[in-house]
Amino acid sequence: MVQPKYHIFICTSCRTNGTQKGFCYSQDSVKLVNKFMEEIEDRELTSDCMITNTGCFGVCQRGPIAVVYPEGVWYGGLDAKAVEEICESHFENGVPVEKYRI
Repeated sequence: MVQPKYHIFICTSCRTNGTQKGFCYSQDSVKLVNKFMEEIEDRELTSDCMITNTGCFGVCQRGPIAVVYPEGVWYGGLDAKAVEEICESHFENGVPVEKYRI
């Protein structure tokens, strides 16, 4: 079984019927999943990080949202620049990025 150091859950507004609609989806959260994947691969962190897309976390007004476990750090208002900062500071150096925390 894979035991990543970080498990990143990213809201892509998935519904139980398989459709995607909602605030995070409308804010290109699917592209953010891809950006996280690219950054993690480029930084050679694939053995440390696992990414899972999710349904709604219930704080849509703060989206797009990502939650990082095991710490339970919630990030909001994400874009490509935020993903880069989170990957560098949090995943490479172990320091959460306060300006995106919710």
